[in-house]
Amino acid sequence: MVISHAFADGVLYVTLPPDLDVTNRAAAALETEALVHAHRPRLVQMRLDGTDPSPASLSALARARRVCASLGIPLTFTAVGPATTEPDDSAAPTAA
Repeated sequence: MVISHAFADGVLYVTLPPDLDVTNRAAAALETEALVHAHRPRLVQMRLDGTDPSPASLSALARARRVCASLGIPLTFTAVGPATTEPDDSAAPTAA
């Protein structure tokens, strides 16, 4: 599988890889569509990890949104970037 997924309490959780290429986009979209038709969830939650998604990843997301809309299933989407930390100001030089 190109995507990862879980199904719990009527919610289908799908994670798309951020670096899909054109050939894998079709596979990811078909896998997502098959899961939606098989489970008929009350909600689909999609997640895209990474800071710079490929156009193919965004295309797979758009296709999933269209499939869900045609079936009347709400879809939510989360984009997750790398964790950031606040700079440690205590290490910065201070003006005297």
